[in-house]
Amino acid sequence: MNNAKVIVITGASSGFGALTARALARAGHTVYAGIRDTASRNAPQVVAARQFAREHEVDLRTVELDVQSDASVEAGIAQVIAETGRIDVIVHNAGHMSYGPAEAFTPEQFAQLYDINVLSAQRVNRAALPQLRAQRQGLVVWVSSSSVRGGTPPFLSPYFAAKAAMDSLAVSYAGELARWGIETSIVMPGAFTKGTNHFAHSGKPDDTARSAEYDSGPYAGLSEQSLKALASLEPADADAASVAEGIVRVVDTEFGQRPFRVHIDPSRDGCEEVSEVGDRIRVEFLQRIGLQDLLLPRVEG
Repeated sequence: MNNAKVIVITGASSGFGALTARALARAGHTVYAGIRDTASRNAPQVVAARQFAREHEVDLRTVELDVQSDASVEAGIAQVIAETGRIDVIVHNAGHMSYGPAEAFTPEQFAQLYDINVLSAQRVNRAALPQLRAQRQGLVVWVSSSSVRGGTPPFLSPYFAAKAAMDSLAVSYAGELARWGIETSIVMPGAFTKGTNHFAHSGKPDDTARSAEYDSGPYAGLSEQSLKALASLEPADADAASVAEGIVRVVDTEFGQRPFRVHIDPSRDGCEEVSEVGDRIRVEFLQRIGLQDLLLPRVEG
């Protein structure tokens, strides 16, 4: 593959991350699946990735990357650059979900969710962007969420708030990287209740007594009702692999032609319609203040 790229994807031990790492490798790219605890808890995922690479004859590698650790991120990105001499694409996929009434989560839990879903991307950017800027060309893919601008069922507030912050960060970075020749695409998956571990592994409120108060009284049964309704909106053929396929299409699109947002939402929660308005206003505002060149990556030469 003549346009094969070196790609780093965070949170690639399972779910969207593992699916995307494999899909990008099968598309002919050199892919580094960022996984934490590669020598212990996630050692089986490292073995699985190695087996996949061997069986499919693709260049899928793993790198120790704990996105909550500055030292781990810096070491992991340095390893990729030392082995390949470059990084062409960063995929910000790492994230974690929590489920429960907002009031029952402690401020420290909110901060931790923000750390995993937002500060993780900032750590990776600070480690990797100097390389992309030096190359004067690259791509940053942000795995956001349709909840940022679409329908928002109850009891997911820490996750929704963190994803909204991540999305806002992505939009700001887009303009600040364009003149360096770095392109931005924001992928907006909907709620996939099958094929990922998001709901199964979601965190719970630390204040269990406060949470229990929402299990009775006017909110008794709401949790079950909400989850059942959410699952009912998902078509039977909804496949989490479609998110990975969407990211592959973004990466393989010609430089300068990639979409700013990609919606992959089988349940159609309204995010696409709201995003269309918000992104149009962004375009119009940058044009009004004479910074329309920030809407597309600069092409050197």
